[in-house]
Amino acid sequence: MSQVVRISALLLSSALLMIAGGMHGLILPVRGSEEGFSLIALGLIGTGWSVGFISGSIAVPFLVRRVGHIRSYAVMASIACMTILFNLIFINDMAWIGLRVFSGFCFAGAAMVVESWLNEVSDNESRGTTFSIYVSVTLFASTAGQMIIAVTGVAGYIPFVLAAIAYIGAVLPTAVTLTPQPAPLKSASFDIGLIYRTSPVAVIAAFSVGMANGAFGTLAPVYGIERGFSTSTIAYLMSLAIVSGAIAQVPLGRLSDRIDRRKVMIGVALVGALAGVLLMLFNPGENGFLYILFALYGLAAYSLYAIAVAHANDFADDGSFGRIASGMLLVLGSGQMLGPIAASFTMQFFGPVTLFMVTAVFHSALAGIAFIRMRMRSRAPAEERAPFQPFPAEQTVTAETIALDPRSDGEDFEIPDSANPDET
Repeated sequence: MSQVVRISALLLSSALLMIAGGMHGLILPVRGSEEGFSLIALGLIGTGWSVGFISGSIAVPFLVRRVGHIRSYAVMASIACMTILFNLIFINDMAWIGLRVFSGFCFAGAAMVVESWLNEVSDNESRGTTFSIYVSVTLFASTAGQMIIAVTGVAGYIPFVLAAIAYIGAVLPTAVTLTPQPAPLKSASFDIGLIYRTSPVAVIAAFSVGMANGAFGTLAPVYGIERGFSTSTIAYLMSLAIVSGAIAQVPLGRLSDRIDRRKVMIGVALVGALAGVLLMLFNPGENGFLYILFALYGLAAYSLYAIAVAHANDFADDGSFGRIASGMLLVLGSGQMLGPIAASFTMQFFGPVTLFMVTAVFHSALAGIAFIRMRMRSRAPAEERAPFQPFPAEQTVTAETIALDPRSDGEDFEIPDSANPDET
C-alpha cells in the first residue's frame, strides 16, 4: 500500500491516458464506419496508429533528453488532445489516417514518460509489485474508456470532447508530482539476429500476434457495425475480449511454467483459430453465443504474446532480456501495421465476417510452426526457466514497459549518449 501511495500521481496520470486511448481507439472505427468510410480506409487508420506508436517508441527518448520529462509529457498529451479534436472537426478518411499517426506517436511517448518515472521509484525488490499494479491499472482504465463509449455512443461531439479532456487531464498529476526526474528513456532496438538465434518461435509469434490482433483490434468494431450491432454491444464485446485475455494470462502462464511453453502456445493458438472459424461459420447475432465466441477469442489472442515473451526469456542470455523483448516489440508492431491492411482488403472483397478468417490463418500458422520447432529443439532446462510474468495488452507496450518488467533486472538498453541531439 505504501508503494501505491508513493506512485499514486503517476498511476492516475497513466489511468487518464489509458481511458483516453481506449475511447479514442473505439470512436474512430465505429464513427468512421457510420460516416461511410471504406473498409480499406478504416484499416489504414489502424495502420496509422501502429506507425505512430513505433515511431514514438524510437524517437521520443531523443526529445526527452533535449527538453526533459515533464515538458515532453505535456507536449505529447497536448498534441494527442488536439488530434482527437481535429478528428471531430475534419470528418474525412484521409485526415483521420494522418491524425491517427500523430495520436499513436503521442500515446507511445506519454506512456514511456510515465513508465520511466515508475521505473525510477522502483528498486529490484519493488519492481515486480509496481509492474503488477501498473498492468492492472492499464487494463482497468482502457476497459473503462470503452465502457464510457458504451454509454455515450459515438454520435455528436461529446465522446470526442470527453476523450480530449482525459488526454489533457493526464498532464496534471505529472506536472505536480514530487517524484524526481527519472533517468533517460529506454529506446526500442531491433536485432533480428539476436532474437532469431534466441528463439525463432518468439519472432514468429510476435509477428503472427501482431497481424491477428492488429486486424481484430481495428476492424472488429467495423464488423459489428456492418452486422448492425449497437455501439454499446461493440464496446462490451471488445472489452470482453481484452479482459478475457488478461484473466487467462496467469493460469496459462503458470501452466507454461510446468510444461513446454510451446505446447501451451500451440493449444492457445488453436483455440484462437477455432474461435475465428466459428465466428466466420455461424456469424451470430447479438446473443450469448456471440459473447462466448468473443470471450474465447480474447482468451487466446490476448494471452499469446505474454507466453511468447516468457518463452524467449527462457533462452535469453543473462542481460539480454531487454534487447530481445525490445526487438520483439518492433516485430509485433510490424504485424500490427500490416494486419489491418490485409484484413481490410479481405473484408472489402469477401465480406466483413472474413476478418476472422485472417485471424484464424495467422493463429493456425503460429501453431504449426511452433509444433515443427518442438521437433527441432528441446525445451529450456528447468533451472534456466524464469517464472511466467503477466504482460500488459500488447498495443500499449513500449521499451519503458520492458525496462519496468522485473525480468529486465535493471538492464541497460537505452540509446547511447552519443545519440543526444545536444552532442551531435
